[in-house]
Amino acid sequence: MPETRFHTLADGRQIAFRFTPGTGPALVFLPGYMSDMAGSKATAMLDWAVAQGRACLLMDYSGCGQSSGAFADGTLSRWTHEVRTLIEAHCTGPVVLIGSSMGGWLMLLVAKALPQSRVAGLVGIAAAPDFTDWGVLPDDKARLAAGQIIWEENPYGPEPTPTHPGFWADGQAQLLLGHEIALSCPVRLLHGQADPDVPWSLSLQLADALRSADVQVTLIKDGDHRLSRQADIALLIQTIAALVGTV
Repeated sequence: MPETRFHTLADGRQIAFRFTPGTGPALVFLPGYMSDMAGSKATAMLDWAVAQGRACLLMDYSGCGQSSGAFADGTLSRWTHEVRTLIEAHCTGPVVLIGSSMGGWLMLLVAKALPQSRVAGLVGIAAAPDFTDWGVLPDDKARLAAGQIIWEENPYGPEPTPTHPGFWADGQAQLLLGHEIALSCPVRLLHGQADPDVPWSLSLQLADALRSADVQVTLIKDGDHRLSRQADIALLIQTIAALVGTV
């Protein structure tokens, strides 16, 4: 298995990543909010890529996992730049971006930032574009706009989940669902209908907003937000394998 390495950015940030070379398109996994490349979906995808001899890139955003920096400084713009930088440094040729939850929003922003010839496809897992808008209560938006941090109960860990004003403001400047998303590559969207965090209807809304005519939405009736059960991960790998087989 590829070891964890570090890519140094111009400002000194150390971005942790794991990369295995191989045939393309390269698979690039984008974790969710406060998540990292040690998650079960990311590692399962890397295992599959190694077994298949396919190029694959995992990474931790700054302030997350093994990367340097403070989480409070993280924004979609900052992390988009980091992802694009690592793709340009370590991946040759086209890539398939796989984004989980917030990573599904980030994959859209990265795809828009890259030359379109480099984006072979997208796979969203409970993709959550625009969650700084639909996922934040009006009173909390007012507090964030005033510079306050919002803390919410975290169903996935003991510590509450923060939303920092800088992250929220940056997200509000990058909303996508109110207009056409000018991406024409193949897109596959997986979403659990028992997801308590991101409504499954959002994947249908995203499918409608994408310019691409090659968009497929798969709903898992008993699937939760993480979609990390053995059967869910098997479906993810099957979806990725089928997609890369067509591009």
